[in-house]
Amino acid sequence: MVIVEPDTLPAQVQDSSAVLPPARPEKAQTPPADFKQKDLKKELSIVAEDTTAVGPDPANLVEVSEQLLINKEWITLHEYYAVWDSRNINPYNIDVKSFSDTVSLLLYEKPHELWSPPLDHMHVTSDFGFRTPRWHYGTDVRLNIGDSVRTVFDGIIRIRKYDPSGYGNYIVVRHKNGLETLYGHLSKQLVEVGDEVKAGNVIGLGGNTGRSSGPHLHFETRYLGSALNPAEIYDFSANNLRAESIVVSSASFSYLKEAKKIVYHRVRSGDTLSGISRRYGVPVNTLMRLNGLRKNSVLKVGQRLRVH
Repeated sequence: MVIVEPDTLPAQVQDSSAVLPPARPEKAQTPPADFKQKDLKKELSIVAEDTTAVGPDPANLVEVSEQLLINKEWITLHEYYAVWDSRNINPYNIDVKSFSDTVSLLLYEKPHELWSPPLDHMHVTSDFGFRTPRWHYGTDVRLNIGDSVRTVFDGIIRIRKYDPSGYGNYIVVRHKNGLETLYGHLSKQLVEVGDEVKAGNVIGLGGNTGRSSGPHLHFETRYLGSALNPAEIYDFSANNLRAESIVVSSASFSYLKEAKKIVYHRVRSGDTLSGISRRYGVPVNTLMRLNGLRKNSVLKVGQRLRVH
């Protein structure tokens, strides 16, 4: 496994001096003895009035919940980082469909920051894009159960969670460059919320948890809470970054118009809610909510059900 800092991209690494061993994960700082806890809400997220509540100067800490202190840079580096939420993948309430700026994001800063592929070998099995009946917001990469999964840039663990009907065991990492990355279907999570990690640190082990048809890594890149096509950042065939920076514009989110289209299922003889749920990968409770159904509702042949 290598952590790569290419001098010229997207060329492959040729100089062995650019290959460094993975760094050990750095734990989030613990509070000093004289730090006084504030009476915050129990929800693990920053509330607006608390986003500037900084601890003692030497520690440079900010309290984001009753249980967690993190370095304040993780909520001040980028404007939308002012929201810290360890439960929801996209808590930012930003309408990127009306995004009108053009932003250049430097992915890492030499010589202090590096980058790393999430896996030693990158064999893509499913791309970002429409996959019946829904949009696929990431890239799936083949792996073996137990393979090391690494964070791609320096960052802090924002979410460590289990989603039985979707991502399975998954991790979301907030990065200094303004991106967030998601790693899904892990067999084991090796980090905790608030842990600071370096590019190349092992954060989990590959698996097949959640809604998954075989061992793979579901990998997402997100900006302002919404997914970007990972292939715009990574050349998966070469296992390399495409460039040292990326440009994000309205075109980056143009897929959302297609992704948000409503999908319907026409009920056929023998259909059941549980069967439709399995076919489309949508929980029964979601189908009931979308269609105003109850547990004892009878489906009628020809009835149109919204599934997405």
